[in-house]
Amino acid sequence: MTLAKKLDSLTAPGVLYEKLDDNALRCVACAHRCLIREGKRGICKVRFNAKGELRVPFGYVAALQVDPIEKKPLYHFLSGENALSFGMLGCDLHCDYCQNWFTSQALRDPASERAGQLVREVSAAQLISLAKEADAKIIASTYNEPLISIEWAVEIFKEAKKAGLKTVFISNGNATPEALAYLRPHLDGYKIDLKSMQDKNYRKLGGVLQDILDTIEKAHELGLWVEIVTLVVPGFNDSNAELWDAARFIAEISPNIPWHVTAYHRDYKMMDNHNTPVETLLRAADIGREAGLNHVYAGNVRGLAEEYESTRCSGCSRPLITRRGFTIQNDQITDEGCCPHCGEIIAGEWTDKPKSVNLNKQGIPKLV
Repeated sequence: MTLAKKLDSLTAPGVLYEKLDDNALRCVACAHRCLIREGKRGICKVRFNAKGELRVPFGYVAALQVDPIEKKPLYHFLSGENALSFGMLGCDLHCDYCQNWFTSQALRDPASERAGQLVREVSAAQLISLAKEADAKIIASTYNEPLISIEWAVEIFKEAKKAGLKTVFISNGNATPEALAYLRPHLDGYKIDLKSMQDKNYRKLGGVLQDILDTIEKAHELGLWVEIVTLVVPGFNDSNAELWDAARFIAEISPNIPWHVTAYHRDYKMMDNHNTPVETLLRAADIGREAGLNHVYAGNVRGLAEEYESTRCSGCSRPLITRRGFTIQNDQITDEGCCPHCGEIIAGEWTDKPKSVNLNKQGIPKLV
């Protein structure tokens, strides 16, 4: 059985689409707003038109593991807790430096055909049971782009909410207002990639800059907890001017939105570039702080990011959560989410039982 046939068998009727004449439809799950004629697929390749009905991914996972929430990265969302993280196949973008390309480029790149071997049929209820067994307080839709399997994510999130769990999306942010409205009742946190502040760069990746900027603003407006990640790629988005543009944009929405500048490593179709130097990350983080952001982090360089691994008070600047990689070494934030030294409220969603946070655990992902 081909990968396409296998994935087509693991689908359900979609929700986010408009019916058009002649059995055509328009999918509104992502900002491409694909016009899909009968028998055709959207840009993501996994949402398709079957006799005028949108069929969407459902009832499977292609990746499943328990991750420290810091790995997402989300540093202000139940820091120190674990997330049961599930991923699917496919993506609505095609980044040459994608570090999850084997699953994200399924049905687009022939080299991903074997990704079908990763597929596991599973129910939403089974995933919640696995989360409880792993003592994971969070369910995360991640690894590939979750917008293209949004109906399945919502099905899982509904069960998660019944079980008292938190839910997060780890996304490229290429969303629509319709998708965000559909998600909002079931979603708590949204990590969004801001890959560049140049539209020409986004066009190379298959997207439009303004769509991502609109998603960031709308997600924050809807009251979701938002953190932004910029993978800093040498020669692509690492100029001072572009980093300043990104930092200013985020700060204008809210200085309390955390900005993670993370290190790129050579992968997929971008093997001739250099890995991101630590000095570049520190320069980017300095720019974020100078732009007025209260919480800036440098990632993918365990132990080398100096002060930019830890959470500091936005009032008195004292370190409150000390990290090394995904390991929490010290957590001083109070039950009320405040600094114990000056009383400043620290933006984020924190555990109301900070003494229960496991300090100095290894923070290593575990396959499920």
